[in-house]
Amino acid sequence: MPTTIAITGKGGTGKTVVSALTVLTLVEHNWCPLLAVDADPNLNLDAALGLKVEATVGGVREEAGSRRRAEPGGMSTAEFLEYRIHQALLEAEGFDLLAMGRPEGPGCYCYANEILRGALDRLTAAYRAIVVDCEAGLEHFSRRTAGDLDLLLILSDPTTRGLETARRVLDLLTEVRTKVGESKVVLNRVRGEPPASLRERADRLGFPIAAWLPEDEQVRALDAAGRPLTELGPDSPLRVAVTNLYMDCGLIG
Repeated sequence: MPTTIAITGKGGTGKTVVSALTVLTLVEHNWCPLLAVDADPNLNLDAALGLKVEATVGGVREEAGSRRRAEPGGMSTAEFLEYRIHQALLEAEGFDLLAMGRPEGPGCYCYANEILRGALDRLTAAYRAIVVDCEAGLEHFSRRTAGDLDLLLILSDPTTRGLETARRVLDLLTEVRTKVGESKVVLNRVRGEPPASLRERADRLGFPIAAWLPEDEQVRALDAAGRPLTELGPDSPLRVAVTNLYMDCGLIG
């Protein structure tokens, strides 16, 4: 079974940047083949990794639900959907990318969803690791579309409100009984050291701050220029911090 890592948190905490650097870090340390999953309907992970999504799982589901598809001769609906999912895969060096796309529309997708779940299970079984960039908020966990996880990173900005959102994510995981091997609250975009008041607030909320990731001017410059994170230098403070995070998690040596 693949090792599954998910990155979540409230909007604006830098989930996509951390997800992209997670993919690049694990590939660099030979966690191949790896599947990157963009579970955010806004579809930003592809650009961060220097790719361009043309098709999504949501689009495949819409085709099946609306019956507007044109099936190749002799294919059943199940075969067609699995065929289209493989077409939606983007291949890169060391990893593939699959975008989930928009949520369900107003139609009936029960049959399509059942087929898609089976096809995705068969697809993901072929990978050593899966990295999921979750959408902002808690929807994936309340709907249980995130599945069981080996490692969940809950990103927070260095604010009390961010820590309170992290607490709600941890509480919701218990409510929906999502299986998580390990969960860590990580502060992102920290300038200098995290304030002692935030550490104290996290302790009062019942969890430690597992790690903190620095604000990185190299990342800001690439983002401003519309350039992918694949161009980030090895001396990037954020890239170094992400590597150290996964060393602390025991995933890389």
